[in-house]
Amino acid sequence: MDYQTADLAEYADSIILTRESRLEDWDALGFQTKAGDQFARAQIRYVGSGATGDHSSDTHTIKSQGFTFSNMLLPAGAEGPEHTHFDAEEAFFVLEGEIEVAVHRGDEIAKRTLGYRDMIVVPAGVPRSLKNNTDEPALFCVIIGAQKPQVPTYPETSVMHGITRD
Repeated sequence: MDYQTADLAEYADSIILTRESRLEDWDALGFQTKAGDQFARAQIRYVGSGATGDHSSDTHTIKSQGFTFSNMLLPAGAEGPEHTHFDAEEAFFVLEGEIEVAVHRGDEIAKRTLGYRDMIVVPAGVPRSLKNNTDEPALFCVIIGAQKPQVPTYPETSVMHGITRD
C-alpha cells in the first residue's frame, strides 16, 4: 500500500501488527528436532521472514524494508543450536523468562544468562546458541539486520551440522 495515495486510516492499519493477530509457527524450525526434541520452538513473525526459511507468503507479516523482527517462544528446557549468520548481525531481547546465550569460538564457549529487558547483539560471522534452563517458557525478540537474511549455517561443533531442512 502506497503511503502517498492510500487512505491514511487504512495505511495506518496496514503497518500495525497486534499480539492477537500473531501465529506461533512451530514448523519454521521443526527440522531441527531431527537432532532432538529439545530444539522445538516457535517463531512468531512480525516483519519479514527472519532467517528460518522463505515465509514470504505469510500474509500476517509486514514486508521487510531492511531488517526482520520476530518473537521466539522457547519452552522450558528448549535450545536454539549453535549457528552462524554470515550476512547480518542478530539481536535477542528478552521479554519474558530467562535464556542462556552462548558465544562460540571453536571449542571455547562464553555463556551468559539474560532476563527481562536484557539484550545481546551478535555480529555477523560470530557463532551463537541459546537455551532455556528454567521450568518456565521464555519469550524474546529476534532482530536480524538484513531485509532477507540468509539461512544460517551450522559449524562442525553444532549438533545441527549436516542435518538438512528436508
